[in-house]
Amino acid sequence: MITEKYIAAIDLGTAKFALSVAKVKGDDVQVIYYREVPAVGMRNSNIAIPKKASEPLEKLIHEAENELMIKIMQVVIGLPRYSVSQEIANGSIPRGNPDEYITREEVEALKSIAVESYPLDDPDTQIMFGAVAQSFSIDDQIQLVEEDVIGTLSSTLEGSFKVFVGSRRATTAIDKIFNNLGIAIAKKYFLPDVVADTVLSEEEKENGVALIDFGAGVTSVAIYHGGIMRHYAAIPFGGRSITSDIRSECSISEKLAENIKLAYGACLPNRLSSLSEKIIQIRYEDSPYKEVPVKYLSEIIDARAREIIDAILFGIQDSGLEKVLRSGIVLTGGGANLANLKNLIKDMSGYNVRIGYPKHLFSASGCMGVYDPSATSAIGMLLAAKRDNLPDCALAPEPTRAEVPVQETVVEEETADEPIHQMSEEEYRHGTSGKLIADEEFGEAVKEEKKQKKEKKPSVFWTKINNRLSGLRDGFDKLYTDITDDNI
Repeated sequence: MITEKYIAAIDLGTAKFALSVAKVKGDDVQVIYYREVPAVGMRNSNIAIPKKASEPLEKLIHEAENELMIKIMQVVIGLPRYSVSQEIANGSIPRGNPDEYITREEVEALKSIAVESYPLDDPDTQIMFGAVAQSFSIDDQIQLVEEDVIGTLSSTLEGSFKVFVGSRRATTAIDKIFNNLGIAIAKKYFLPDVVADTVLSEEEKENGVALIDFGAGVTSVAIYHGGIMRHYAAIPFGGRSITSDIRSECSISEKLAENIKLAYGACLPNRLSSLSEKIIQIRYEDSPYKEVPVKYLSEIIDARAREIIDAILFGIQDSGLEKVLRSGIVLTGGGANLANLKNLIKDMSGYNVRIGYPKHLFSASGCMGVYDPSATSAIGMLLAAKRDNLPDCALAPEPTRAEVPVQETVVEEETADEPIHQMSEEEYRHGTSGKLIADEEFGEAVKEEKKQKKEKKPSVFWTKINNRLSGLRDGFDKLYTDITDDNI
């Protein structure tokens, strides 16, 4: 029997917190809830002020529980994307029987050994975020990928892994918040690999592709080639930097600047056509109207976007993999919705660029935004948790008394007015006087009760019917007699 369970995931972004809940049954993943709220206490996807961050998270979780009528017991969480360094870890294990096939369990054991034995520079402040296998070697072959080494024969197994090291303080802050909320953390995911599985095809990973995740506080790039993540880099700039530039240039609030960016923001001001002639009238509280040309707004956005893309392209070149990106660039994250950003990256890099949306690996109804590029992290964690077969994250409430169907009890008419008292053996034996009745007498008493049950009296209902029928018969007889007497 296929069991049904819930998975809850929270994306801790710089500008927004996103909670998604899915109902999983076998291979079917149905997203039943997705909600975003403004984030506070965050800086570059790290929790800077845990107490401030916990307040909107608690409210977000309670709203989901009330709407879905469930109790969220644990969640999966995304780790910060900035201040992450990548290192190389190597490991090897001897094999007791070289005539046995290498198994996936051995590969996972080798990965664990390499990660656990890697010497962190400062274990008090650093922690492993994740690891990705790069290549494996056996007796007579080198540079094998994971799928090719499984099932081979060898006396030894060696592997090279890329490990990602992050801040222990960041994970401590996450643990602190959810401990106070009374919610367990089922797993923490390193997001670049999770997002890649959500938006990239296997062909793109194999042929070479750069995945740019344009967030609010962090813009990152993960490079794939040969089906494996080969490089990762991130910068502490994103959509919030663009909003901040609009706010300072136009002397308006950050919230108003964000709304204007979403409504009229675009890169490449020279390609705006007739839109560049439009004028935005801004009025903040009781201040006079302020006019901002759309073209000027686009020039502000374009300048910052070019700076961010320049830094990312430098990271791609620094990886040494810029010539193997045959599938070009895939752009995702909330910033991917910025008009003309895709064209700007294509002009600056020369690569083909497409927008990365969540693949249709799930169903969803009534959940606005689940197929938007900004939802790729939250949706990716749901799919990863399903693949990892994590336990149920929520409890459905027990049926209330009103929800339990009530069986209608049919009462026989003969028992309605005068219910029969079912005497116990103790009552039979003691009688009303309290005197113990002998076994022979007890047996006779039982026989007598059975006899009385068989000789049931007519029910009150039928007694009344019979009385009425009798009265009608008497009336008809009298009427017949009167008519006969008159005729005579």
